[in-house]
Amino acid sequence: MTSRPAWVYLLRDFLEMYRMIPAGGSATIRAHQRLVRERISGVLRANPSLRDSDAAHKPVTAHLQRALDQGRGTPMSRVIRSIDGLRDQLSWQYGYEKVPRGLDQKYAYTELVGPTGPVPSDQIILGLVLFAPGCIYPAHAHDGITESYICLSGAMSQNDQGVYVPGSMIFNPPGQMHRITVADLEPSLLAYAWIGPPEKLVSQKMVFSRKTRRPG
Repeated sequence: MTSRPAWVYLLRDFLEMYRMIPAGGSATIRAHQRLVRERISGVLRANPSLRDSDAAHKPVTAHLQRALDQGRGTPMSRVIRSIDGLRDQLSWQYGYEKVPRGLDQKYAYTELVGPTGPVPSDQIILGLVLFAPGCIYPAHAHDGITESYICLSGAMSQNDQGVYVPGSMIFNPPGQMHRITVADLEPSLLAYAWIGPPEKLVSQKMVFSRKTRRPG
């Protein structure tokens, strides 16, 4: 990995991001941040060989330039610059066998570190999620995975409980249902970290919750 320093810089920026963002007095979130930093440090020490993969785009990546530009004047500008330097190497995907109608135009993610990412690891998954303006990302949960999102640009809400802007962190313990909505006029770019047992990280299946049908 050290032979391609742009990836090292990106991981270091993720490490600093998880050090810089306050835990808001929460011991649980503080412990999660510390664990993320430890896992990233472990990847940097291991210096794994990078996997070469073809860049892949989705309709939503037409909004990536705007999302990056909007993030440059925020506290997230450092990691934004690192992402911009690697944008031509990112493989954007959906992660679902069946994507709800319309969501395929407004959402995609790219894994940076993890079982299938360019930087291999079975200890942590790091990635990016890009949402188009007005996106509604249906309720879902992750089995055995502790998840955090950091807003890099734009504005979004989770479960209609507050608005998150660049520099904000959202924490989801395993199994917690969460639904994301995005501001109407600008895209939103989020970084995420998943922590869990290696077998959960390797085999995690992403599914949306089904709406309960009312008796007819």
